[in-house]
Amino acid sequence: MVTLKEIAKRCDVSVSTVSNILNGIPKVSEETKKRVLQVIKETGYQPNYIAQGLRKKKTKLIGIIAEDISLFSTPIIIESIMSYCESKNYRTIMVNLRLYARWNEQWYQDEEEYNSVLNPALQELLSIQVDGIIYVPGHARNMRCFHKDLEIPAVMTYGYTHTPLFPSVVIDDEKGGYDMTEYLLNMGHTRIGIIGGRKDNIHMDKRLTGYQRALYDRQIFYNPDLVCYGNWDRECGYEGAKSLLKKNVTAIFCFCDIIAGGVYDYLEENGLEAPEDISVVGFDDQIIAEYFRPSLTTAALPLKEIGKKAAELLIQSLDQEGEEKEPGINEIAVPCTLIFRKSVRKLL
Repeated sequence: MVTLKEIAKRCDVSVSTVSNILNGIPKVSEETKKRVLQVIKETGYQPNYIAQGLRKKKTKLIGIIAEDISLFSTPIIIESIMSYCESKNYRTIMVNLRLYARWNEQWYQDEEEYNSVLNPALQELLSIQVDGIIYVPGHARNMRCFHKDLEIPAVMTYGYTHTPLFPSVVIDDEKGGYDMTEYLLNMGHTRIGIIGGRKDNIHMDKRLTGYQRALYDRQIFYNPDLVCYGNWDRECGYEGAKSLLKKNVTAIFCFCDIIAGGVYDYLEENGLEAPEDISVVGFDDQIIAEYFRPSLTTAALPLKEIGKKAAELLIQSLDQEGEEKEPGINEIAVPCTLIFRKSVRKLL
């Protein structure tokens, strides 16, 4: 392995000069800088980050813990985190807990099972001296994954920690629910059915709250009979459509795009079409939404934005270590963006 000393000798400069160039410290001429960088490129020299970290007590390394990278939201968030860290000269290392691959959704209430996978991952990251950690859950919920005695900064993205010690960067589900309902109301729909997930799900609760608030602002009574709960899957969309169409709704607001697929299935089987017979909207803006026929109006999740913001918060915290800090931020909610396609009809 080529060393810093060998680079310095080949360039006829001091070791400190090479070090300054690698660290972006402007203490050398442009000619010297070009010569040193050319030799570094030719030799394939790579800094020993672990050794540097031991000397400086900083590794410039961020740990990312993902519950499962197979979920549609996770890769986009992680890519955004990595991109921002790279732009700030931080490297990243990721641990995939594979919770859904291991136990599907059966681990939610089993704290012992969860910690049997989480704790070794945390210890692994601490053992290689990461400067901070970002946690990426599979879906939003109240999390207790960071102990209060964790000695390095950490940030939650896509989940809630409810403590300013570890801030949360989340999707503004309530505003997304409000905005989509407001859009349907502006299109003349006042009898809007809902098909969502489980009652104990935060995405469900917050989107439903936004729906209720939009109705309230228009002085329209909320009717719980127009709300169908399910498992965020195509089947619950099919069953929900069967139920809601008997209740004379003019629009169906699906709380995820996959549910909307089930609604489309039911319409097709019964000789109906969106939006002529009923308007349909989704949520998430998964890639399937634009391939539905008609293409689905939906709300795009700000996955890139929350990944970037989480990384930004963590690196700001690291850069301010040792300084007097302002009171911590507990939660940042990033809004969704409505994507208008062809699945909604304006009523006269």
